[in-house]
Amino acid sequence: MASDRTYPPLPDALAVPVYDDHTHLDPAIHRDEPGLEHLGWRAQLDRAEAVGVRGVVQVGVDLETSVWSAEHAVQDRRMLAAVALHPNEAPELAASGALDDAIAQIAELAHRPRVRAVGETGLDFFRTDETGRDAQFRSFEAHIDIAKQAGVALQIHDRDAHDAVVATLLRVGAPERTVFHCFSGDAALARLAAEHGWYLSFAGTVTFKNAPALREALAVVPRELITVETDAPYLTPMPHRGRPNAPYLVPHTVRFMADELGMPVDELAAQIAANTVAVYGSWDDELDAILTDVAAERSEAGAL
Repeated sequence: MASDRTYPPLPDALAVPVYDDHTHLDPAIHRDEPGLEHLGWRAQLDRAEAVGVRGVVQVGVDLETSVWSAEHAVQDRRMLAAVALHPNEAPELAASGALDDAIAQIAELAHRPRVRAVGETGLDFFRTDETGRDAQFRSFEAHIDIAKQAGVALQIHDRDAHDAVVATLLRVGAPERTVFHCFSGDAALARLAAEHGWYLSFAGTVTFKNAPALREALAVVPRELITVETDAPYLTPMPHRGRPNAPYLVPHTVRFMADELGMPVDELAAQIAANTVAVYGSWDDELDAILTDVAAERSEAGAL
């Protein structure tokens, strides 16, 4: 039976707004996910805002989506950008001799207005075998350096590579604001991350029945180090697992987490919002000046 590729209904709105700190709204998603219901990125942001999701971090996974993210973050105050080469991109780029040039382009994008993170970068030993791991390490370390140079956060993709990711961060030095995107570790890794002040971003996976280790991790991480994400259109939270994900579904995850932690939803939402701004900065900063400059440039170009 074909899966339902339409988006679920809107949940009840959160009274205290939060942010989705990792999502994919770029058009490439529709190419990579055939059959996905088409909703434009602004329509997605409208839906999110309507249910108390004030803004998103739009994340690049290659040069195309990183450029898109950087260019569109300056068009709407509800979006910030993260730019990077996904770890599974690194072996292919290295094999073609294009990795160094691609990393250099990411470094340039990282200094663009409203780019507030380098990500998603890291290590993925699930899809990449040992022959491609040298390229992944090389790319990961370069991205860590880019985040430090640009003074932005680091968003880590860590799949089946917990020990290697931690060892790399400790060896080369993690950026001041480091986030484990879609945290997939256990309570021990959560405690270790907390010792170093690394943030853990929880996705819809924490609501899955087969994820008790994630709930154990959630229980031990300090509240001031928790953020929330969708990784849309993937990892849709219960009760809509299997259908496409979107930023407006964050309230399901927040309410589930609050219940697990025995906290009022409003209290957890306020803490998550404060944590997210501490990592990425304000969604409102700079945009008015940027839009004024863009309008002036377009007016000047039209007069030529």
